[in-house]
Amino acid sequence: TGGHTTEILRLLSCLSESYSPRHYVFADSDEMSEAKIRSFEQKRAETFSSSQFTLDRIPRSREVRQSWTSSVVTTLYSILYSLPLTYKLKPDLILCNGPGTCVPVCISALLLGLLGIKRAIIVYVESICRVETLSMSGKILYYFSDYFIVQWPDLKEKYPKSVYLGRIV
Repeated sequence: TGGHTTEILRLLSCLSESYSPRHYVFADSDEMSEAKIRSFEQKRAETFSSSQFTLDRIPRSREVRQSWTSSVVTTLYSILYSLPLTYKLKPDLILCNGPGTCVPVCISALLLGLLGIKRAIIVYVESICRVETLSMSGKILYYFSDYFIVQWPDLKEKYPKSVYLGRIV
């Protein structure tokens, strides 16, 4: 809730205003991220007057310490919830960085692409705290993302499809 949001907002602070509108998707139980995003966008509006963004909530795909078997069911539910949202937004680019919430959104976008409705470019940035192993989201999206960015050279060695740019957040 806190760390991933901080990292993604650091990445977004480097983007030009041509990346607009921005659509933020986060877990329905995540209050902290909404406040951080609103604060970030308020500051961004001081620089870019035409700044546009939306906030959308989806069911959390997996709670901390939730069993793996029950998380399959909650993730499927989250994917079903994400499909209409992704269809409505039809994103050109999905930039995500690790919370489990990004998996259903990315899978929904992949399904839209497979159906010929809209193909989105998926850029996954593994969290800076993942030094030796990938997160669960990273292990899943490594195979489906268009660009998979890691922030440590050891991960680049273990995952050859990844792109190592150094520390970017």
